[in-house]
Amino acid sequence: MPMPVPGESVRLRETNLRPFPLLPVWFLVVIFYLNITSRIVFSPLLPVIEGELGFRHGEAGSLFLLIQIGYCLGLLGSGFVASWLNHRRTILVSTTTLGAVLLVMSRSASVTGLRAGLVLLGAFAGLYLPSGIATLTGEIRKEHWGKALAIHELAPNLGFVTAPLLAEALLRFLPWRGVLAVLGSLAILMGGIFALAGHGGSRRAEPPRFDTMKQIARDPSFWVMATLFAVSVGSGLGVYTMMPLFLVTEIGLERELANTIAGLSRGPGILLVFFSGLITDRIGHRRALAISLLTMGTFTLLLGMVHGRVITPVLVILQSTSIVCFFPAGFSMLSAMFPPHLRNLAVSMVTIVGSFLGAGAIPPAIGYLAEVSSFSAGLILLGVVTLALLPVLRYGKSSPGMDGKADHPNVPVG
Repeated sequence: MPMPVPGESVRLRETNLRPFPLLPVWFLVVIFYLNITSRIVFSPLLPVIEGELGFRHGEAGSLFLLIQIGYCLGLLGSGFVASWLNHRRTILVSTTTLGAVLLVMSRSASVTGLRAGLVLLGAFAGLYLPSGIATLTGEIRKEHWGKALAIHELAPNLGFVTAPLLAEALLRFLPWRGVLAVLGSLAILMGGIFALAGHGGSRRAEPPRFDTMKQIARDPSFWVMATLFAVSVGSGLGVYTMMPLFLVTEIGLERELANTIAGLSRGPGILLVFFSGLITDRIGHRRALAISLLTMGTFTLLLGMVHGRVITPVLVILQSTSIVCFFPAGFSMLSAMFPPHLRNLAVSMVTIVGSFLGAGAIPPAIGYLAEVSSFSAGLILLGVVTLALLPVLRYGKSSPGMDGKADHPNVPVG
């Protein structure tokens, strides 16, 4: 029987008792909040922009396609930047440059300048997420990934809640371009604070290589996750970006009330996101994803089928809340599928597909369907597609030694 190494049990005990490092997580939460708010703030501003620039619903929705084109380019280039700088410096570059783009956009008076700025905004914002996830999972032990990623997911949920409220508050005193200037200034300020006091992310990413990308793309698990992320981003960010227009033009609500409902609908998600992390750690990411897809698809379907000045806001809240559970489980499952040296690139590639289809293609698709039929038709179609993807969760694998609880490759969820 092998003798224990002196001091080994003490070191293991100290590792297990190591406190959960909250400070690095909260730094990333604030940065991620500004990253996503700078993009989704165009949703509550859309009725104003549409009226000022004379856009139709489809054209207004296409603004988000421009953001997502840039975002996908940023994600694609994030691996190169992170391999050259490191994850921490990549996060810093992303935050400060997107702030600078917002300031420039606030001074631009042309439609061409607006569209070019949206592409650049998306590109610099896209640098963040792979390095943010890599920094987070590098600083946190695996058994706490669900909780850490759930805290990280507070950022988009806070952004969804506060973006409409912040936009409405600032629109009382500023034009819509002034709202961009405020957000740009805050992003640059946070970048400076992170440069002085930020922690973690000292590792460099593996430079993306075509062979490595091909290796990931040949893995069926990659396409499982890309598909799931696409419908979830579409049900979340894609629907959210068009929600004020849906509530104003189809339900008949006032713009201020529509933006308030869109923002407050994400409030319950802030509380639920903590429980979603605990649930993911307890039952495993595959079962957590099944619950999320089922509720998400059901409420999206109902949102398109059942209308009323009272029932529609209730369904907006339920639909928004159901999406919260997906991303902690989704990123946890994605992180478990690929080894650390491939994780950054895998996150980038999955997010590229998910973001381009979910947040880039779905908003203009809903907008164009609204022109030829109704917003409801787009919501019903999205709900049906989401529910139809539940069997996809039967497939996928985890990398050796990374299996989550009750998550085994190619085993149906019970």
